[in-house]
Amino acid sequence: MKSGYFIFLFGLILFKANAQTKIEGGVKDGKMRPLIGASIAVKNGYDGAITDSAGNYHFTTTDQGTDTLIFSLTGYKSIEKIVQLNGQAITLNVVLKEAFNELSAVTITAGSFSAGDNKKGVVLSSLDILTTSTNADISSAMRLLPGTQQNGESSGLFVHGGTAGETAQYMDGAVIQNPYYAGGPQIMQRGRFDPRLFSGTMFATGGYSALYGNAMSSVLLMNSNDLPEKSEYEIDVSPIAYVNLRTQQLARDKKSAYGISYNYINVWPEMQVVNTYFDITKTPVYHTANFYYHRKTKGGMIKYYTEFSHNDVGYSWQDIDSLVLKDKINVANNNWYNNLNWTELLGAKWKMTWANSFSMNHDHITRSVLDNKNEAVVFDPSLYWMNNKIFTYLNSEDHLQSRFVLEKTFRYLNAIRFGGEYDYAHTDGLYNGRSIKFNDHYGAVFAENDLYFTNNFMLKSGIRAERSALINETKVAPRISTAYRIGPNEQLSAAYGIFYQKPEAHYLMYNQNLRFTKSTQYILNYQKSTTSQILRLEAYYKKYDDLISLVPATQVNDYPFSNDGYGHAEGFDLFWKDQKTFPFKYWISYSYIHTKRQFLNYPTPLQPDFITPHTFSAVLQQFIPGIKSQVNFSYSFATGRPYYYFAPDLQSHTYQLKTQGKSSDYNNLDFSIDYLPDFGKTNKKMTVMFVATIKNILGLQQIYTYNYSYDGSYKQPVWPMSKRQYFIGVFFNFGRDRSQEIINENL
Repeated sequence: MKSGYFIFLFGLILFKANAQTKIEGGVKDGKMRPLIGASIAVKNGYDGAITDSAGNYHFTTTDQGTDTLIFSLTGYKSIEKIVQLNGQAITLNVVLKEAFNELSAVTITAGSFSAGDNKKGVVLSSLDILTTSTNADISSAMRLLPGTQQNGESSGLFVHGGTAGETAQYMDGAVIQNPYYAGGPQIMQRGRFDPRLFSGTMFATGGYSALYGNAMSSVLLMNSNDLPEKSEYEIDVSPIAYVNLRTQQLARDKKSAYGISYNYINVWPEMQVVNTYFDITKTPVYHTANFYYHRKTKGGMIKYYTEFSHNDVGYSWQDIDSLVLKDKINVANNNWYNNLNWTELLGAKWKMTWANSFSMNHDHITRSVLDNKNEAVVFDPSLYWMNNKIFTYLNSEDHLQSRFVLEKTFRYLNAIRFGGEYDYAHTDGLYNGRSIKFNDHYGAVFAENDLYFTNNFMLKSGIRAERSALINETKVAPRISTAYRIGPNEQLSAAYGIFYQKPEAHYLMYNQNLRFTKSTQYILNYQKSTTSQILRLEAYYKKYDDLISLVPATQVNDYPFSNDGYGHAEGFDLFWKDQKTFPFKYWISYSYIHTKRQFLNYPTPLQPDFITPHTFSAVLQQFIPGIKSQVNFSYSFATGRPYYYFAPDLQSHTYQLKTQGKSSDYNNLDFSIDYLPDFGKTNKKMTVMFVATIKNILGLQQIYTYNYSYDGSYKQPVWPMSKRQYFIGVFFNFGRDRSQEIINENL
């Protein structure tokens, strides 16, 4: 009986051996290159194989009947082949097509830097903006990126040869009309918005999307946080007269949240210990209060934000045309900004975005010339250049923007976007009794598409048509960009576009027959990025047309402007960020630019006085657990800038270049330290962080540029407000442990 059992078992094994099916073949990609490590498996069985270095595979299976072979590899679309398993050898050669997914797909990087917490290709995190030695000012942090100028006496971002007025800022898709606090000449003002409001920032130094316009050089796009993780309270105080009270409250159902903040700054205590190059006649005071409400909808979110700010400042300085006189200015500003954004998924892969902003801005500026008794001086009408320094300016600007965008996504990440925007601007000014009023209705329509040919190659094309009723002109601006992956984690991007911009309001006050100004841009970008290192190289060329030019004033309030200006800019940018090579995080930026313009009072094409050919910056950050502190250094360097004396020729209505020079190189080293006394403790109900910052820690002499007297016989240096600036503060947070963010950011 035992022998019969073994005969039966032997026969069964022999039958199975004879019933084995041999399967072999090769797996290649769309370019017929062998794919290594592709998986081949029998769907309803346990047999399979992995392709070798030549892309070949082979295995045997004892399964019988009809079954399916599955071919798969990460980054490629799996395919299935039905086979008959009957003992006859099978040869199958297959081609796997690349799969499209957002994480691996190439993206446009030409002309754009991303900052945030959860975005692919992020250059700076939100915490980088908070912890660099820039006093938590978004624009100051952007100046540490390549493509920007180190213009310490002027507010705004000077990008790729453009003026500060050529950069527009957006919050949640709607424009911010007055992003900086108001101030007088020769003193840079900080931005109005707290970087903690935003989860992501995209800084486009050129070649930006057709969805945006009215900016010849650059846009800064800031996206606010959705809902906080938890409710929190925060109190920030400083002996240098700084107080910030802030709370965020998350609803119990976690579908809505609101936040309230009040900020007060009074620099009087600092002025008592820091010598200034100006005589402060009215202590700078800043009040800012804001409120937001965010609510989830069925397929999206509604966000509302409102902010009111007031600031006051007054100072005087030596008059440039007299040794016994001085100039004095007082500036008072009220600004109210509102932003409403609604984003909703509509079904069938449609998405709607409705972005709105409304702002009211009021300036009261008085400027006078004082004698040695601090009494106002009045001059003979023939000395019109002195009388031009004396004015009272009341200005009110109301601005409304509404933008509507529809987006449809298709297979393989392809998408189209289209929509329009409407802007209403009302200006009501009073300059030395002269009334200046005008309105403008600006409209635009736009469309663009994302076309992915493969995961490694995509094309974005767009077009924008815009019209201003005030200047009665319509323009059409095509834009196109592309990206191609050339290796693991590295890609090339290129962009071309035409960008138009309305003349700024202070030109339209005197001439409303002006036209759109124009820039044409070409950009080539290389980027290699990993989670711990980023290298960016970018070259660009920009051509300017129809810039604003000026002929000499012959009397007070006489400023004839035209669109006769032109220019060009070409340059190269480098950015390197590394938190892998050394036990600290650092990044460096370098920019070279060659540019000339004939605009304003420039009689011939010249290098603008706000541009220097070489700029460099470096930032170092290190968290030191032993002392529970993060230290931050930021260094900036810029070669000297040109300065000019243009003599007005009233007979020929031109300017003549009489003399020129170049300022000394600019060097600046800032330092800050964040001390976390509760580091390492758990279950903390409150976290405390001490912050100390010193600007220009080495006390280096800094001269931004020079101004000439009316006759060119004397030049006056333009200094910073003080040689050094200091900040000491303590931040109390109830509900959120920001120390853990700092630690994670430095891992």
